[in-house]
Amino acid sequence: MESLTRYLAKRLRLRVNRDKSAVDRPWKRDFLGYSMTWHTQPRLKVASDSIQKIKTHIREVIRKGRGRSLRKVMEELTPLLRGWVNYFRLSTVKIAFEEMDGWIRRKLRSILWRQWKKPRTRAKKLMERGIDKVRAYTSAYNGRGAWWNAGASHMNAAISTKWFAQQGLLSLLTEVQRFVNLSRTAVCRPARTVV
Repeated sequence: MESLTRYLAKRLRLRVNRDKSAVDRPWKRDFLGYSMTWHTQPRLKVASDSIQKIKTHIREVIRKGRGRSLRKVMEELTPLLRGWVNYFRLSTVKIAFEEMDGWIRRKLRSILWRQWKKPRTRAKKLMERGIDKVRAYTSAYNGRGAWWNAGASHMNAAISTKWFAQQGLLSLLTEVQRFVNLSRTAVCRPARTVV
């Protein structure tokens, strides 16, 4: 570290911030929100701190949206999610995007469960979305909280991933895959000759 600091200061005339700098394994350090995997051929991934920061922002939007319709909350989330996924589109590890998608959907299901309030309303709403009567009433009267129910099979079946897509919720994983496909087609497209 001392040697590098001396070199950067004397040769390149750069000042090293000692609070942010360290000599360490690449997968233990973050740089501009990215990190690396520990594999022999390291891959770029979203740093865990970046995931926690976006989760904090999402929680704030969702907390404000408890009394509003789910569509309004999703509309407010869209620019935030689009900007975040656009910044991290270079990540080659896709699991973070998949997990974030699942976490966001669970948060939104949790809002619905709270909005339905009474067990009878919950049972009715579940039946409207294709859950059979016995399962709907058992689920509605289970006495568990919104977060638990939002992750349970009855809510996943009633409010599916497909339903969220139809309502306009942006999927982070789908967006990243779209970026990858766009970059592949840009590379594969032959150059036009101008005459």
